[in-house]
Amino acid sequence: MLVFWKERLILLAVPKTGTTAIEGALAPRAQMVLRDPPQIKHAPLYRTRRFVTPLIEAAGGEGFETVAAVREPVDWLGSWWRYRRRDDLAGHANSTRNVPFEEFVDQYARGKPAPYASVGSQARFVGCGEGSIGVDHLFRYEAMDRLVAFLEERLGTTIELPRLNVSPKHPMELPDHVASKLRRKRAAEFEVWQAARG
Repeated sequence: MLVFWKERLILLAVPKTGTTAIEGALAPRAQMVLRDPPQIKHAPLYRTRRFVTPLIEAAGGEGFETVAAVREPVDWLGSWWRYRRRDDLAGHANSTRNVPFEEFVDQYARGKPAPYASVGSQARFVGCGEGSIGVDHLFRYEAMDRLVAFLEERLGTTIELPRLNVSPKHPMELPDHVASKLRRKRAAEFEVWQAARG
């Protein structure tokens, strides 16, 4: 998470949406950089409003807006699945090393997924707790150029994005019945992505 004081802007770090690269480019320009541990770096909107916003307001800051990116849900899940296949997670409950992508997505679509498929919700991350989007400026990961253009204009700077924290490539196949189940059970994920600027 990055806070830009003069510009009254908070950049939320939705996991697996290129936020590490954005942080790498803009951290020197930010007044507050919350990067570690991951629970703080990736604080969702509701937690930001509960803990970060009061801190800002106590220091005399007001009128801050939020900006974030969300990723197409199947692609987002694919990034998580590939990320959790890495060597250092082998044998861990979160490892997807021996889990086919189809099974990972099927588990994610359940009410209580297996630990390896428990990766949160983009809709909940950017939501305001009432089933609607709470982030002021929401962009699609797939249209990163629009997010970058917004940040360049808002911050009055040029941004060169490095490629950081990229999950290794691995083939992903998703049968129609699993894709349909995902859309039915996790409809909010697709609705949020559709509503973002693309």
